[in-house]
Order: sequence, then C-alpha cells, then structure tokens
Amino acid sequence: MSREPRFSGGPVPRYLLLAATMFLLLGGLVMVYSASFGADRVQLGDGMYHLKRQSVYAVVGLVLMFAASRFDYRRLRRPIWAVYAVVLLTLPLVWSPLGLRKWGAARWISLGAFPVQPSEYAKLVCVLVAAHLLTLRYRREINDKEFWGRLALAIGAVVVLVMAQPDMGTTMAIVIAVYFVLLLGGIDWRLLSGVFVGGVALSAAAVALAPYRAARVLAFIDPWADPQGKGYQSVQAMLAFGSGGVNGIGLGMSRQKFFYLPAAHTDFIFAIVGEELGLVGSLSLIAAFAVFAYAGVRIALGVRDPFGRLVAGGITAMIVTQAVLNMAAVTGLMPVTGIPMPLVSSGGSSLTFTLVCVGLMLSVSAYGSRGVRGVVGQSEERKSVRASSDERRGNRRARVSRVGGGSGAGRKRA
Repeated sequence: MSREPRFSGGPVPRYLLLAATMFLLLGGLVMVYSASFGADRVQLGDGMYHLKRQSVYAVVGLVLMFAASRFDYRRLRRPIWAVYAVVLLTLPLVWSPLGLRKWGAARWISLGAFPVQPSEYAKLVCVLVAAHLLTLRYRREINDKEFWGRLALAIGAVVVLVMAQPDMGTTMAIVIAVYFVLLLGGIDWRLLSGVFVGGVALSAAAVALAPYRAARVLAFIDPWADPQGKGYQSVQAMLAFGSGGVNGIGLGMSRQKFFYLPAAHTDFIFAIVGEELGLVGSLSLIAAFAVFAYAGVRIALGVRDPFGRLVAGGITAMIVTQAVLNMAAVTGLMPVTGIPMPLVSSGGSSLTFTLVCVGLMLSVSAYGSRGVRGVVGQSEERKSVRASSDERRGNRRARVSRVGGGSGAGRKRA
C-alpha cells in the first residue's frame, strides 16, 4: 500500500513559503520603523508609534496564520456563500457612521484604535468563490452558463462596491487574482482573451470617467510636467532610488521620508528601501517575493484536490501581483494606484489578511495531499464507491451465469 505524501509538493516549498514570509514580515517591521520614526516623533511625540501598531498586528496575524494552517481548508466550501454574504454586507459600512475617510476615500471601518479595511478580505473571498464555482463546474454539478452567471454576479457585486469607495488598486488586485484562478481552472484561452479585453476596456473607461485617475495617468506619462502637483509622489520616489544607488545610504538615513515622500511607511515604502538599502536591498525584496511565488506554485501543482489547487494558486497570484503592482507604481512603471506592499507596508488589515492567506496556503499544503476527499464531496464519493461496488457485483454475477450456462450445455451434448 503506497503511503500518501505528507505535504503537497513536498516539504521544501512549505519551508520556503514560511522563510519568505518571515523574511518579508521582519524586514517590513524594520522598514516601517525606519520610514515612520521621524514623522511620528514630530507629529505624535512617539517615534515608535507605527512600529508598535504594526508589531501588534504582526502578532495577531501570526496567531491567525497558525490557526488557518491547522484548519482543513476543504471545510470552507460548505459555508462559502455565508462568508461571501458577510463580506458583501460589510463593504457598504464604509459609508456608514462607522466609516473612516482618508485621503478622499472611504475604505475603512473605525473600530476604536484599530480600523479595518473590508476590501482586503473581499479579495480572499473572491478567490474562494471563484475556486468553488470552478470546482462545481469541474465536477459537472453546474453547466457553463450557470458558472459564468454566478461568477459574474458574485465578483461583479464586490467590484462595484470596491470601485465606489473609490479603490481602483484593490479592484485590479481582485480582478487579476480571479483571472489567474480561471487560468489555473482550465478555462478556454479564447474566453480568457475576451475577459482580458473586456477588463482593459472597463479599466480605460474608469480612468476616462474620473478626472483624478486621468490626472494620475498623465502624471505617469510625464511626472516632471507637474513635479509639485500630480507628479510629486513619482518624482520624490525617483529621487529616493537615485540617492540609494547600489548599496544605499544606510539604514535609517533616508532623507525623503522627512516630509518629502508622502505615505513613506505605507504605499511608498519600497522607495525608502531603495534609498536606504540601495539596489541590493531592493533586489533582496524582489527575490523574497520570487521565492514566495515559487513555493506557492509548487504547493498548488502538488495538490490532488481541484479546489485546493485553485485556492493555493489564486492566493499566490493575488499576493505576488499586489507586490508587483506596488513596485511598478513606486518605480514609475505604471500609474500610482495606492496598493500597499504585502507583509512590508504599514497597515493592520493588509498584514493580518496576508498572514491569514499564508496560513490557508499552509493548510492546502498539509491537507491537499490527502486525496480528493473533501467535506462537501464525501457524499458524492460514497455514491461513486457504491456504484463501483454494484458494478463489480453485477459483473461477478454475469460471469457465474455464463459459466453455469456453459456447463449445462456441455452436459446436454454429452
């Protein structure tokens, strides 16, 4: 009797995933402290304010990651629509009295000293819903028409609410993550091409209809045309990278973080990494996300269960894509979108959410190697086993009948 592997894809991807996560988490704490110390000391009288908050979120996130890693991810399929409904009902609360507005956007819910960003958790729910629907389609429990209809309604409702906040960066992360899930799910490339073209057209329309988004695109094309206005962040980020050179000017020695570069400890923390740690530090960060991506893909490919494969692949694509979008925006390769860097940027919702996602990937690694027996699919599997048993029984009776008939005929001839 062959022994099942202990972890999907083997133990190495699991350890690489943990190593990359801890490297990014600890490095992020150091860089959050470095990027926020000066402003916190002047504005709040406590240079460690953001470091303390981020450390609390890191501890909470690690506890949640451990809990998620011990939870059988296959059990998520049963309550998936209830979880989706909770997230969908939570998104409009950003416009309620509990809502908290920052920088002209309503994206947070105020829970005392710890605001929550519901759209962060909506990303994970969208990946889970897409994976669940693809699994139903794979098992022929729903047809293509039902699949596309349910997927469009579920993801479309979330996208509309997130875009209304407005938060185009998170919307892009959701759409790209779901697109990768569809790609992993074996959807025909012609359909995916149509989805891609439609997504680009809708993005162009969203930019054209919002003057501030159009201004960001113009600033991306030529940030020096308005260096004190729309191009200010891009110009300051470029100056930070230029000052850092190859080896950087030294940890904690950044000049751009002193009221020159807005959101230095959140969306533009990569610029501070480039200034203080130089090209070496920037490439180290990129390498960590590359290792994260490699480990996630290896885990996904090693999973027997279709749902687990799609969850692991979708989460990997979502986190790595968000990191790539952040780096591209900070380095001037795309317009500024306001997407934080996972595990590195300051932000409680983003950090805890990402660590929960890592925990789910560890769960897929642990439970995905145990065959296709899922919580929802057990009844179907029992039916299949009974059908196979009945078929073997019928074949056995047929063989006995043939043998009996043959011997009787022989006796008559004799």
